[in-house]
Amino acid sequence: MEPTPEAVAPSIWSEARRSLKRDGNGDDHRIPQQHDYDRLLFSTPVRRLADKTQVFPLDPSDAVRTRLTHSHEVANLARSMGNRLLGSGSTLQDADKPGRVAHILATIGLAHDLGNPPFGHQGETAIGHWFHQHMHVFADAAGDVPERLYPEFTAFEGNAQTLRILTRLQVSAGNVGLDLTAGTLSALMKYTVSCDQRAPSSAATKKYGYFEAEHDVVKWVREHTGIAPGERHPLTWIMEAADDIAYSILDIEDAIKKGIISPDDVLSIISGHLDTSYDALKGSIQADFEKISRDHRSIGEIREIKSSYVRTNLIRNLIGYAVREFEENWGAIEARTHSVPLLQKCGLCKLLKDTAFQYVFSSTPVRRVEAEGAIAIEGLMTFFWDAIRSREDAGDLKSGRESAAAAYGWSLISDNYRQVAIREHYQDRDGTALPMRYRELRLLTDMISGMTDGFARSLYKDLASAGHIRG
Repeated sequence: MEPTPEAVAPSIWSEARRSLKRDGNGDDHRIPQQHDYDRLLFSTPVRRLADKTQVFPLDPSDAVRTRLTHSHEVANLARSMGNRLLGSGSTLQDADKPGRVAHILATIGLAHDLGNPPFGHQGETAIGHWFHQHMHVFADAAGDVPERLYPEFTAFEGNAQTLRILTRLQVSAGNVGLDLTAGTLSALMKYTVSCDQRAPSSAATKKYGYFEAEHDVVKWVREHTGIAPGERHPLTWIMEAADDIAYSILDIEDAIKKGIISPDDVLSIISGHLDTSYDALKGSIQADFEKISRDHRSIGEIREIKSSYVRTNLIRNLIGYAVREFEENWGAIEARTHSVPLLQKCGLCKLLKDTAFQYVFSSTPVRRVEAEGAIAIEGLMTFFWDAIRSREDAGDLKSGRESAAAAYGWSLISDNYRQVAIREHYQDRDGTALPMRYRELRLLTDMISGMTDGFARSLYKDLASAGHIRG
């Protein structure tokens, strides 16, 4: 990794890049944080989100959200909250660089789910389950994977994969991924410790945020931003709240579109479970419902209008709550000692999440496709592990494969993933070289987590029908 041309004091808004390329040219007036957003928007990993699960896997309806639409909505909500906070003038400031806060929030909102494997969080569980069932893969004559790194695989974390995609796997001339600024990467990191440093005491440490393979990138980010392990960038709290708002409200809206629950059901649940402090919200939704003229409107149209009223009122309420929490806790957030998500104590958010779990995530169609996805992931991991391992020279990843099936599997692995595995010789945080087996396992999880839902299911069926996988 190249050094910066001159020493610069750490800043949470650091514009440093791992390459030394300059942004744009004389005719390009974008600030570095806008470059970050534009690079991300046009990248392949973002496009893949269009075929990744949000709530209803592989749903044929265009009206139901994918990870792509969810991510755009999170970006929008995060940017809106940032602009509101800037408007109040009591916390965030970007007078020296107008647009900086908004562009970072839009970028990390769009990027936050890039590392999610096919079939969402159930895909993460399925990957972890495969490793639990195949613990022997951590041992190898040429060097075992350190036990402290087992959770990188047995508790696979999509957030860590997101950082890996953006800084390692995305193809670039300098082998630095999308080469985003240090400030943006820091804000993206929802969890800021390694897998063996997890602790439930703080939102920033309850999960791990990076793999040992990227510890050098994280070290670089910390040097430029001054944000230490266990601490969070102030904008991360906003992105997290935007994600909570999006999936607590908009997942229910998808359930309304699917006919699982109705807008009137949502109002009834809110009215029956929230105390008098939410009377204004209840009254606002009821008043909006009463505005609807039933003349010449179909039941479907009325349902659609009511759904939009529910969404608008709930988003307004939760954004207001999150903004107030941010402002009231600004001292701790700025000092990087804050530890509780902005919406953790919000009764409305909790009720909406509980409702989504009861009526949406526990529904038979969702459970069925999740089960199918888990079976597909297990079969695909076994197939690709054989393709990675069955080679003539154990010390050379690119050596010839020992069977036609292994050669076929190797050819199916994305070329940029293979090249990263071949090129990178990882060292751990102490400077000790990590073994070949660690590189092999990283390649396996890169391939599996990079698949879309449709590709994973289609490939599994093709391999099973050809006898490469036991279907």
